[in-house]
Amino acid sequence: MNTPLYTIGYATKPIEIFISQLQQHGITVVADIRSVPYSNAFFDYHQEAIIEHLNSHGIRYVYLGDELGPRSKDPAHYDDSGQIQFDRLMASALFTQGIQRLAKGQQRGFTIALMCAEKDPATCHRSLLVGYFLNRHSEQVIEHIHHDGTTETQIKLEQRLCQIHDMEADLFLSPQQRQQQAYELQLKQTSYRKPE
Repeated sequence: MNTPLYTIGYATKPIEIFISQLQQHGITVVADIRSVPYSNAFFDYHQEAIIEHLNSHGIRYVYLGDELGPRSKDPAHYDDSGQIQFDRLMASALFTQGIQRLAKGQQRGFTIALMCAEKDPATCHRSLLVGYFLNRHSEQVIEHIHHDGTTETQIKLEQRLCQIHDMEADLFLSPQQRQQQAYELQLKQTSYRKPE
């Protein structure tokens, strides 16, 4: 089996805990997939600061927010209400380029963690965009590192969306249809919307 692709969120997490969780899972590269690589509240995660922290522990940093971030600069990727549409993002050349860069990094033997801010991967594009895409277009195993350091696979996360949206008992839908509807509801609730 191939090496998992990990994801991790940093919200409210002390930098020492963040680093120790990366080390626990053998991460050698952090791929920052924030569209804006800065934090209003957690200054250790400003791009310049996180690069220093990672470097001091022998972990590389790469910025992939342009390719895999949730805030596209292309107006065609938004609906009429100004909300990003992940299906449009997934079809873009830039997104494909980002996915290819991840694959090349793994082929070179790096163990990669996608970094974003959200505490729960179920509310973050690291699962709803990148994980969702890879789960359908590759054999890549995706492991989301939770706030407490435990992990959850992309498959389990997508099943959890049915619990979040109370869709487990709908007997008129197949499990796949329930998961897809729960996923679409989650996107409507959590995806970036341009400020008015």
